This record gives sequence, C-alpha cells and structure tokens, in this order.
Amino acid sequence: MDPQSQEPLEAIEQAVIALRHSRPRGPGRGGHDGPPWMRGGPPHGAGERGIRGPHDRTLGGAARFRMLAALRDRDGLSVSEIAELIGVDQPRASRLVNESAERGLVTRRADERDARRSVVELTELGRSLLSRTTESRRTAVADAVAGFTAEETATFANLLARFVEAWTQRDGSHGH
Repeated sequence: MDPQSQEPLEAIEQAVIALRHSRPRGPGRGGHDGPPWMRGGPPHGAGERGIRGPHDRTLGGAARFRMLAALRDRDGLSVSEIAELIGVDQPRASRLVNESAERGLVTRRADERDARRSVVELTELGRSLLSRTTESRRTAVADAVAGFTAEETATFANLLARFVEAWTQRDGSHGH
C-alpha cells in the first residue's frame, strides 16, 4: 500500500509489521519456530487459554498472526491459500492451522462446493485475540510518536516506509 494514501500512524504500524516479518533467520534462529528456549507450552495459567500475544513463540509468532489477519480479511480460506497469503510453505501453514484449531482460534470444515477441500475460518476467540493485539500495537505506535508534531509524524512515516521498502527488497544477504 502506498504510504502517501495512509494516515501516518497506520503507515508506521504497517511498516513496523513489515519490518518485523522480514527479520533475517540467521544461524541459531531455529527456523520458523525460534530457538529451543522459546518453544514449548506457555506457563501454567498464562493468559486466555495460554495465549500470550503476537510475540508468543508457542503460537508460531508472527506467522500465526498473519494467518489470523488473513482470515479476518477473507474467511473460508484453504490451507494452501493461507500458505500463499502469509508467505510460508504448505506444511507450515497446515501446522499453524492445526495448532490454532487446538487453541480454539480457528475452525476447519469441509468446503460446501468441494468436499475434498477444507476451509479455515476464524472463531470469536481468534477475532478477539487479533483485535486485542492490533489495538495494543496501535496504542504502542501512538505512544511512541506522542512527542512528535503532526508534520514530524508524517515525515517519519514516509521515511520509515522507504526504509522498510529498501530493507525488504534486499537480495537476502544479511551481512552479519
């Protein structure tokens, strides 16, 4: 989306999301699941059904929230459609869907038009978690630029969007 067509806070939020999703996965990152010490179940009694938020590696981190957002925007997606939309392979998308279904965030059902195909839909719990997370992120962005003038916020939004565009267009060499 063109940063000029967005409100500055929305543009900053989208840039931060894009930047977080483009972090390099260098040695020791453990692939998509993070390092071993970030895997496993949440502490007993942590959050709603053990859900801690968008950085909860037990939920699949950012990929899970991209999936929930994709389903919010267009419910009834197949696993392969989800994989394509959120930028993961089909087996990873399938695991995300299965784990999310176990936590009550999504449901799977047979497609009414093609019984060989299953579709994934967001539950109320999934919508609630996504809504709380989105609101929390928006509040954090607003708080971060609270000391900026409107002009500074707009300038920062434009510069950050340009930075993220350049960052995400890199050829994959991360020069650590």
